[in-house]
Amino acid sequence: MKILLLIVFLFSGISQAQVNAAQYTRLVAKGEKIALRLCDPEKLPKLKGGESPEAIAAAVRAGGACPPLSGQKLEALVAFLQAGKAAERSGNGKTIEVPKGAKCPVCGMFVSKYPKWAAEMVVDGKTYYFDGVKDMMKFYIFDGDFPYDRSKIEKMLVTDYYTLEAIPAKEAYYVIGSKLYGPMGNELIPFKTEKEARDFMADHGGDRIVRFDQITGKMVMGLDGIDYSEE
Repeated sequence: MKILLLIVFLFSGISQAQVNAAQYTRLVAKGEKIALRLCDPEKLPKLKGGESPEAIAAAVRAGGACPPLSGQKLEALVAFLQAGKAAERSGNGKTIEVPKGAKCPVCGMFVSKYPKWAAEMVVDGKTYYFDGVKDMMKFYIFDGDFPYDRSKIEKMLVTDYYTLEAIPAKEAYYVIGSKLYGPMGNELIPFKTEKEARDFMADHGGDRIVRFDQITGKMVMGLDGIDYSEE
Protein backbone atom coordinates (compact mmCIF):
# COMPACT_ATOMS: atom_id res chain seq x y z
CA MET A 1 0.00 0.00 0.00
CA LYS A 2 1.43 3.33 -1.01
CA ILE A 3 2.09 5.59 1.96
CA LEU A 4 1.41 9.30 1.64
CA LEU A 5 4.59 11.17 2.54
CA LEU A 6 4.77 14.65 3.90
CA ILE A 7 8.05 16.19 2.77
CA VAL A 8 9.85 17.88 5.61
CA PHE A 9 13.42 19.01 6.10
CA LEU A 10 14.90 17.25 9.10
CA PHE A 11 18.65 17.30 8.75
CA SER A 12 21.26 19.98 9.09
CA GLY A 13 23.88 20.72 6.47
CA ILE A 14 21.43 21.87 3.79
CA SER A 15 22.85 24.85 1.96
CA GLN A 16 20.77 24.96 -1.25
CA ALA A 17 17.16 24.43 -0.26
CA GLN A 18 15.60 24.13 -3.69
CA VAL A 19 18.07 21.44 -4.77
CA ASN A 20 17.80 19.58 -1.49
CA ALA A 21 14.01 19.45 -1.66
CA ALA A 22 14.32 16.92 -4.49
CA GLN A 23 17.17 15.14 -2.71
CA TYR A 24 15.12 14.79 0.45
CA THR A 25 12.13 13.47 -1.48
CA ARG A 26 14.34 10.73 -2.94
CA LEU A 27 15.78 9.99 0.50
CA VAL A 28 12.33 9.44 2.02
CA ALA A 29 11.24 7.29 -0.94
CA LYS A 30 14.38 5.17 -0.51
CA GLY A 31 13.59 4.82 3.19
CA GLU A 32 10.09 3.57 2.39
CA LYS A 33 11.52 0.83 0.16
CA ILE A 34 13.95 -0.22 2.89
CA ALA A 35 11.16 -0.36 5.48
CA LEU A 36 8.96 -2.53 3.25
CA ARG A 37 11.62 -4.82 1.77
CA LEU A 38 14.19 -5.28 4.52
CA CYS A 39 12.44 -4.61 7.82
CA ASP A 40 9.58 -5.97 9.90
CA PRO A 41 7.08 -3.08 10.02
CA GLU A 42 5.64 -4.37 13.30
CA LYS A 43 9.01 -3.96 15.01
CA LEU A 44 9.85 -0.52 13.70
CA PRO A 45 9.84 2.12 16.46
CA LYS A 46 6.54 3.83 17.19
CA LEU A 47 7.33 7.52 17.26
CA LYS A 48 5.67 9.96 19.62
CA GLY A 49 6.77 12.94 17.56
CA GLY A 50 9.69 15.30 18.04
CA GLU A 51 12.34 12.59 18.33
CA SER A 52 15.72 13.49 16.89
CA PRO A 53 17.14 11.52 13.94
CA GLU A 54 19.84 10.18 16.25
CA ALA A 55 17.27 8.86 18.73
CA ILE A 56 15.24 7.19 15.97
CA ALA A 57 18.36 5.54 14.55
CA ALA A 58 19.23 4.18 17.99
CA ALA A 59 15.69 2.82 18.41
CA VAL A 60 15.88 1.09 15.01
CA ARG A 61 19.16 -0.59 15.96
CA ALA A 62 17.87 -1.65 19.38
CA GLY A 63 14.51 -2.92 18.15
CA GLY A 64 15.83 -5.59 15.79
CA ALA A 65 13.31 -4.70 13.09
CA CYS A 66 15.94 -4.62 10.35
CA PRO A 67 19.19 -6.35 9.47
CA PRO A 68 22.34 -4.25 9.99
CA LEU A 69 22.02 -1.23 7.71
CA SER A 70 24.70 0.92 6.17
CA GLY A 71 24.85 4.56 7.18
CA GLN A 72 23.06 5.72 4.05
CA LYS A 73 20.28 3.14 4.35
CA LEU A 74 19.77 3.94 8.01
CA GLU A 75 19.59 7.67 7.26
CA ALA A 76 16.95 7.02 4.60
CA LEU A 77 14.90 4.81 6.92
CA VAL A 78 15.04 7.42 9.68
CA ALA A 79 13.90 10.12 7.25
CA PHE A 80 10.98 7.94 6.15
CA LEU A 81 9.88 7.18 9.71
CA GLN A 82 10.06 10.80 10.83
CA ALA A 83 8.33 12.11 7.71
CA GLY A 84 5.54 9.60 8.18
CA LYS A 85 5.08 10.68 11.79
CA ALA A 86 4.89 14.31 10.73
CA ALA A 87 2.15 13.43 8.27
CA GLU A 88 0.29 11.44 10.94
CA ARG A 89 0.39 14.42 13.27
CA SER A 90 -1.46 16.63 10.84
CA GLY A 91 -3.96 17.47 13.59
CA ASN A 92 -7.68 18.17 13.47
CA GLY A 93 -7.46 21.92 13.07
CA LYS A 94 -7.87 23.83 9.85
CA THR A 95 -4.86 23.84 7.58
CA ILE A 96 -3.80 26.39 4.99
CA GLU A 97 -5.23 25.18 1.69
CA VAL A 98 -2.90 26.38 -1.05
CA PRO A 99 -4.16 26.46 -4.66
CA LYS A 100 -1.98 24.33 -6.92
CA GLY A 101 -0.79 27.21 -9.08
CA ALA A 102 -0.17 29.73 -6.29
CA LYS A 103 3.32 31.24 -6.30
CA CYS A 104 5.09 32.97 -3.46
CA PRO A 105 5.14 36.71 -4.32
CA VAL A 106 8.63 37.01 -2.82
CA CYS A 107 10.60 34.11 -4.32
CA GLY A 108 8.27 32.83 -7.06
CA MET A 109 8.22 29.20 -5.88
CA PHE A 110 5.06 27.08 -6.07
CA VAL A 111 3.79 27.07 -2.49
CA SER A 112 1.62 23.94 -2.75
CA LYS A 113 4.79 21.82 -2.94
CA TYR A 114 5.60 22.77 0.64
CA PRO A 115 2.38 22.50 2.72
CA LYS A 116 4.28 22.09 6.00
CA TRP A 117 5.79 25.54 5.60
CA ALA A 118 2.85 27.43 4.07
CA ALA A 119 1.87 30.89 5.26
CA GLU A 120 -1.04 33.02 4.12
CA MET A 121 -1.87 36.71 4.07
CA VAL A 122 -5.13 38.36 2.98
CA VAL A 123 -4.86 42.01 1.96
CA ASP A 124 -7.98 43.93 0.95
CA GLY A 125 -9.67 40.73 -0.22
CA LYS A 126 -6.65 39.33 -2.09
CA THR A 127 -4.90 36.22 -0.75
CA TYR A 128 -1.15 35.72 -0.94
CA TYR A 129 0.61 32.44 -0.19
CA PHE A 130 4.21 31.99 0.97
CA ASP A 131 6.52 28.98 1.21
CA GLY A 132 7.66 29.99 4.67
CA VAL A 133 7.33 32.58 7.39
CA LYS A 134 10.56 34.24 6.32
CA ASP A 135 9.17 35.23 2.92
CA MET A 136 5.88 36.33 4.44
CA MET A 137 7.74 38.61 6.82
CA LYS A 138 9.76 40.09 3.95
CA PHE A 139 6.46 40.83 2.22
CA TYR A 140 5.14 42.37 5.44
CA ILE A 141 8.20 44.38 6.52
CA PHE A 142 9.76 45.72 3.33
CA ASP A 143 7.20 48.21 2.08
CA GLY A 144 9.62 49.63 -0.46
CA ASP A 145 9.90 46.29 -2.25
CA PHE A 146 6.29 45.25 -1.70
CA PRO A 147 4.07 48.35 -1.70
CA TYR A 148 0.50 47.86 -0.47
CA ASP A 149 -1.65 49.31 2.30
CA ARG A 150 -0.65 47.48 5.50
CA SER A 151 -3.77 48.82 7.21
CA LYS A 152 -5.84 46.61 4.89
CA ILE A 153 -4.28 43.34 6.04
CA GLU A 154 -7.23 41.18 7.02
CA LYS A 155 -5.52 37.96 8.04
CA MET A 156 -2.07 36.44 8.50
CA LEU A 157 -1.73 32.70 9.10
CA VAL A 158 1.25 30.39 9.55
CA THR A 159 1.53 26.61 9.82
CA ASP A 160 2.30 25.03 13.19
CA TYR A 161 5.35 22.84 12.62
CA TYR A 162 4.05 19.84 14.57
CA THR A 163 0.29 19.81 13.94
CA LEU A 164 0.18 21.56 10.54
CA GLU A 165 -2.69 23.63 11.94
CA ALA A 166 -3.19 27.13 10.56
CA ILE A 167 -2.55 29.56 13.42
CA PRO A 168 -2.65 33.37 13.60
CA ALA A 169 0.79 34.72 12.79
CA LYS A 170 0.65 37.30 15.57
CA GLU A 171 -0.08 34.64 18.20
CA ALA A 172 2.62 32.13 17.23
CA TYR A 173 5.98 31.41 18.83
CA TYR A 174 8.89 31.28 16.37
CA VAL A 175 12.15 29.39 16.73
CA ILE A 176 15.05 31.05 14.98
CA GLY A 177 18.45 29.51 14.25
CA SER A 178 17.54 25.81 14.41
CA LYS A 179 19.26 22.98 12.54
CA LEU A 180 16.19 22.38 10.36
CA TYR A 181 15.79 24.14 7.03
CA GLY A 182 12.71 25.09 5.05
CA PRO A 183 12.26 25.39 1.28
CA MET A 184 14.21 28.65 1.28
CA GLY A 185 16.88 27.66 3.81
CA ASN A 186 17.02 29.11 7.32
CA GLU A 187 13.53 29.79 8.63
CA LEU A 188 11.39 31.18 11.38
CA ILE A 189 9.66 27.98 12.52
CA PRO A 190 6.19 28.59 14.02
CA PHE A 191 4.44 26.89 16.93
CA LYS A 192 1.11 27.40 18.62
CA THR A 193 2.54 27.21 22.13
CA GLU A 194 5.80 28.17 23.78
CA LYS A 195 6.12 24.61 25.14
CA GLU A 196 6.07 23.20 21.61
CA ALA A 197 8.74 25.68 20.60
CA ARG A 198 10.94 24.72 23.55
CA ASP A 199 10.45 20.99 22.91
CA PHE A 200 11.48 21.56 19.31
CA MET A 201 14.62 23.44 20.38
CA ALA A 202 15.56 20.58 22.69
CA ASP A 203 15.67 18.25 19.68
CA HIS A 204 16.76 20.52 16.85
CA GLY A 205 18.53 23.46 18.42
CA GLY A 206 17.83 27.11 17.91
CA ASP A 207 19.14 30.47 19.03
CA ARG A 208 15.96 31.75 20.64
CA ILE A 209 12.17 31.99 20.54
CA VAL A 210 10.63 35.22 19.23
CA ARG A 211 7.12 36.59 18.90
CA PHE A 212 5.67 38.26 15.83
CA ASP A 213 6.29 41.84 16.95
CA GLN A 214 9.93 41.02 17.70
CA ILE A 215 10.73 39.98 14.12
CA THR A 216 12.74 42.68 12.36
CA GLY A 217 14.04 43.22 8.85
CA LYS A 218 17.59 42.70 10.13
CA MET A 219 16.58 39.36 11.63
CA VAL A 220 14.81 38.20 8.47
CA MET A 221 17.66 39.14 6.14
CA GLY A 222 20.15 37.63 8.58
CA LEU A 223 18.51 34.25 7.95
CA ASP A 224 19.73 34.61 4.35
CA GLY A 225 23.21 35.56 5.52
CA ILE A 226 22.70 39.21 4.57
CA ASP A 227 23.90 41.96 6.89
CA TYR A 228 20.98 44.38 6.71
CA SER A 229 20.90 47.76 8.42
CA GLU A 230 17.51 49.13 9.42
CA GLU A 231 18.75 52.68 9.82
